[in-house]
Parts: sequence; C-alpha cells; structure tokens
Amino acid sequence: MMHGVRSGALSRMPRSVWVLGFVSLLMDVSSEMIHSLLPLFMVTVLGTSALTVGLIEGLAESTALMVKVFSGVLSDYLGKRKGLAVFGYALGALTKPLFALASGVGMVLAARFLDRVGKGVRGAPRDALLADIAPAGMRGAAFGLRQSLDTVGAFLGPLLAVGLMLLWANDFRAVFWVAVIPGLLAVALLLFGVHEPKRQEAHKPVNPISRANLNRLGAAYWWVVGIGAVFVLARFSEAFLVLRAAQGGIPVALVPLVPLVPLVMVVMNVIYAASAYPFGKLSDSMSHTKLLALGAAVLIAADLVLATDAHWMTVLFGVVLWGMHMGITQGLLARMVADTAPADLRGTAYGFFNLVSGLAMLLASVLAGLLWDRLGASFTFYAGAVFCVVTLAGLLMRASRLSMR
Repeated sequence: MMHGVRSGALSRMPRSVWVLGFVSLLMDVSSEMIHSLLPLFMVTVLGTSALTVGLIEGLAESTALMVKVFSGVLSDYLGKRKGLAVFGYALGALTKPLFALASGVGMVLAARFLDRVGKGVRGAPRDALLADIAPAGMRGAAFGLRQSLDTVGAFLGPLLAVGLMLLWANDFRAVFWVAVIPGLLAVALLLFGVHEPKRQEAHKPVNPISRANLNRLGAAYWWVVGIGAVFVLARFSEAFLVLRAAQGGIPVALVPLVPLVPLVMVVMNVIYAASAYPFGKLSDSMSHTKLLALGAAVLIAADLVLATDAHWMTVLFGVVLWGMHMGITQGLLARMVADTAPADLRGTAYGFFNLVSGLAMLLASVLAGLLWDRLGASFTFYAGAVFCVVTLAGLLMRASRLSMR
C-alpha cells in the first residue's frame, strides 16, 4: 500500500522537477569525477604543494559562495531563472576540458575558479526555479527528489573515476576528458527539458536588495537562515568523518591508487540519497519544526557514536546516522526557504541562505580542526553533540510555542 502511495506521488511530480534532478545528477557525476582526483593530480602530475592545493580549494569555494548571492538577486531582478541556471551549468561544463589540458597550476586555478563561478551562478536560480515549478503541496517531495538525485551523482562520480583510473592505468587526463560528457548532457537536458513557468503579470525590474524588499524577507525566513547555519555549526565538514575512519582502520580509499575517494563518503551519500526523498515527502504533511528536531536528534546520536571509539564498525554506524540526518534536513531547509520567502524574492532568499550556511561551515570546520588538534577526535564529536543539543532545545521550545498559539 505504502509503495503505491509513494509511486503515485512520484508520478504526479511535474516533469520539470524530474529533469532538474537529473540535471543535478549529471553535473555532479561530471564534477566529482574531477574533484575526487584533482588534489592527487596536482601533487603527483603537476608537482604542486599541499598548501597550493588548499589555497586553490579555499579560493574556489569562497568564490562560489559570493557568486550565489549575486545570481539569486539577479534572477529576481530579471524575473527569469532558467537562463542564469543554463549559463551556470554551461560554464561548469566548459571548464572540464581545461583540467584535462592543464600543464601547470595556473590553468588548474583558472579552471577551478570558473567552475565554482558556474556553481555559484546556477545554485540560487535553480532552487528558486524548482520552488516556482513544484506545486505548494508537493514542494517538500520535489526538493527531496532533487537532493536525492543530486546525491546519487555525488557518489557515482568518484566511483566512475576510480573504475576508469584502474582501467586506464591512472591516466588522469583521460578521465577528465570523459567527465566532459555528463557535463554537456546536463546543459542540454536543462536547455530543452525544463520550461520556466510564465508569470501572472508583466515583470517590472526592481532592486531585490533595497531596504523595502529586504524587509519583506520576514522573521520566519531569517529563522530558517539561522537554524540552517546552526545545523552547519553542529555538523562541520564531512572531511572529519574521513579522518575518524582513518583512525579506526577503514581503508581511506576504495583502492590504494586513489586515496582521495573515501569509502565513508560513499556510504554517507548512499544513505543521504536513499533518505532525502522519503523525508522530503514527509515534510509536505508533517510539522517542519518537529522534523528538524528529529534531524537534530539523529545528528546528536551520530556525534555520540563517532565520539565513542574509532573501530570501523562504530564509525560506519555513525556515518549512516550522519547521512540520515542530511536526508532529513537538507531538502527540508530548502523547502522552508521557498515557503517563507515571497515568490519574487526567492532567488535572493536562496542566495543569502547559501552564503550564511557557507560561512558557518567555514567557521565550524576551523573550530573542529582546532579541537581535533588540541583535544582529540572524540572531543570534537562530543562538542558537536553539545552544540546540537542546544539546537534541539531551541527547536522543541519553538514547537511548544507554536502549539500553544
């Protein structure tokens, strides 16, 4: 019976929602095929230092964060979202050959920079477009479905890269050329498969970041931004899962030749992909605050399990819980942004949400790294659990206040 209900909901999902999900999947396969190998390529083939790798990655990710705000604002100003999304995906796809052709760190830096600009350009307009397309009663399911398909790409890409590296005797450049194909397919699918809904009235360009318009992003929206940032502070970077796994004897890599494709990340993304749609669908009929509280409780459990010891079975169980937390919360928060922001300011709303969450991730990861170095791995995860207990208490208080109204 449950299966029939689930299939019915998926069959009623607008075609463009499915297409956006597969666009995300294809681009993630393309990007992760390169990103999972790039640090090793830079060190072993181009002879760069680990510091240079870190600087390039830091510059790339901070660039994506800043661009997301501007592209979201621009999509609201123009009243059009698909064109910006197509441009962002196309820019990402067209950078892929540069990685294959790179003979020095300069071209890698240029390619990585342009690739992240593309990611920044497409992120907020794509999410706003998805919110415009999805029926209000199915918005949670729509965001969950897109997140699930996106995450499938996140673990298929590295696995495909590993297989090709084994097949072609560690020929990095050949793998990078193959990555061009899913990237171009993603652009073509978005261009021809998604139709932007027509607006009810003629759009007049307005400044989305004027004081009057920013005031329209009310307290409910900023609460979602704040709770999203707090969750990130409690969770920090998944890189620490890999470090914890390394302490307990899980092979850090699927194969020794490619030590940057960690098994734990594959496991986490499989659980994330499997749980994102069911919990996204659940958000269409369940209190969002209670669902976020469930996500916080699961993250507390994950942190406590990971803090207990570094045995590979323990770490794997903690990683499964971590992936489930991601499945519960990430699509839900994206849906809550759409619900609390005016339709004509959704691009701006996603831009600010992504910026604040990204800055919180940077702060959280620095703090986690300091705790790890000074006090040890267990203390890092215990601190995450304490932070999350505070988050859970706040969510339960909010749920109690809402129920009393």
